[in-house]
Amino acid sequence: MAEVTAAMVKELRERTGAGMMDCKRALTETGGDMEKAVDFLREKGLAAAAKKAGRITTEGVVDAYIHGGGRIGVLVEVNCETDFVAKTDEFRLFVRDIAMQIAASRPEYVRREDVPEDVIAREREVLTAQARNEGKPEKIIQKMVEGRLEKFYKEVCLLEQPFIKDPDITVQQLLTEKIAKIGENISVRRFVRYELGEGLARRQDDFAAEVMAASQKS
Repeated sequence: MAEVTAAMVKELRERTGAGMMDCKRALTETGGDMEKAVDFLREKGLAAAAKKAGRITTEGVVDAYIHGGGRIGVLVEVNCETDFVAKTDEFRLFVRDIAMQIAASRPEYVRREDVPEDVIAREREVLTAQARNEGKPEKIIQKMVEGRLEKFYKEVCLLEQPFIKDPDITVQQLLTEKIAKIGENISVRRFVRYELGEGLARRQDDFAAEVMAASQKS
């Protein structure tokens, strides 16, 4: 099996327009065979989905999810291209999954581009100090910090989190699959999450486990 390199991923992405993670996954699944990877993406509809990503989304829904008798509340706006799609069960179930994801996983931003520069700078400073305190050599600290910053993005950015109903894929991959299946561009625009007593001293509940259990029933 050929090693999947960054150059291979870049080439496949340029040929298909599919997302970076989808290209890497396709190459891994096909043993690094470029042509088979192209076919893999076409079969999954992901190449076509990428081409829809630039289309304007002005329709959609604002959905509310309340968990645990009012202990957690989420409002999320998800957009699509037409009112017809916005009214379909497929789209609304997807929006509900996104709301439950937010309730369970506590993201702070939709995508990494939304993270303010000062937040990234502060996180980088903290991670650098941690690495130095661990006695790591200066020559590898920057590489370590960038790796840990990637982990930070996966924790705070909704689209980079593992999907609660299928942790083998990210929310971004779920979104891409929905675009391919529904045939319209879809975007998560914004959200807000409230938790009862947030910021106050109180016992910690495992809300993530509770929401996960609820999601399996929905």
